[in-house]
Amino acid sequence: MKRPALFLDRDGVINEDLRYVHKIEDFHFVEGIFGLCRRAMSAGMPIIIVTNQAGIGRGYYSEEQFHSLSEWMIAYFASEEVTIDGIYFCPFHPVHGIGRYKVNSEDRKPRPGMIYRASKEHALDLGSSVLVGDKASDIEAAYNAGIGTSVLFSKQPKTVNPAPDILAHSLIDLTELLFPFTG
Repeated sequence: MKRPALFLDRDGVINEDLRYVHKIEDFHFVEGIFGLCRRAMSAGMPIIIVTNQAGIGRGYYSEEQFHSLSEWMIAYFASEEVTIDGIYFCPFHPVHGIGRYKVNSEDRKPRPGMIYRASKEHALDLGSSVLVGDKASDIEAAYNAGIGTSVLFSKQPKTVNPAPDILAHSLIDLTELLFPFTG
């Protein structure tokens, strides 16, 4: 039986987007991310991260550095009683990629490749799932994959096409909207 998931972009949703974050000392969690994830878990939703990582393709950091940071991030989430069920990343860039990373990949958002792989590997119901992203490409990927609810998380007013289902300025407020306490 398929179940809905909470899909999260990484930079700008889980951590502050400081451009090509690949070191622990530069990784600062966004306020409210742990509460959002705990509430989604309580609702039976796996937590899936889908993230473009063009910094790898551009040569700014290696896949090994990405994996090392991801392992640290997963452990930190675990210390906050949150299980990350999957991390999917796209290291490719069609224009700025170097060598084998210069690819127009189906995984690079706004294309839905990472979402489709996660759906297959975790038996997910995309139509009942939620994706939280901070860029137009995230919202377009949600639309392209048939995700039921797309959320644009931005502290500043922003217009994107296609329009998100929800515009959120706070992950704390978003948590209450998506997963209200039922008493």
